[in-house]
Amino acid sequence: MAEGILRDHIEKAGLKVIVDSAGTSGYHSGEAPDFRAIKTLQKKGIDISGLSARQFTVNDFDDFDFIYVMDTSNLINVLNLARNDNDKSKVILIMNEVSPSKNQSVPDPFYGGIEGFEEVYNMLDHASKLIINHIRS
Repeated sequence: MAEGILRDHIEKAGLKVIVDSAGTSGYHSGEAPDFRAIKTLQKKGIDISGLSARQFTVNDFDDFDFIYVMDTSNLINVLNLARNDNDKSKVILIMNEVSPSKNQSVPDPFYGGIEGFEEVYNMLDHASKLIINHIRS
């Protein structure tokens, strides 16, 4: 969801930024997003149906300036792959864009209903707007 939302905001802002997403485990590699995520974003005019999951790799530290993670578990997993302090400095909990230093996680909506996906959309939409402001400044 985060990739689709951020891409949408970047496109609307007319920015040239590469956005990609990856999980910290490989269980879902190659799979499409959850149908509830697709449905939630379709209602917002965002199509993520063509995305597929991939696993985060050490090369991502070289390919990206910022690495946003959704929760503290992902934060720990990504930091454990960091090769140096420069890699570590790129890793940010996405909700720290909204509430700096609060280290709030984005809840995993997988085990709930569609309303959980709506809540996650609202959180990520807010964070994405602030990321756009950060990129512009």
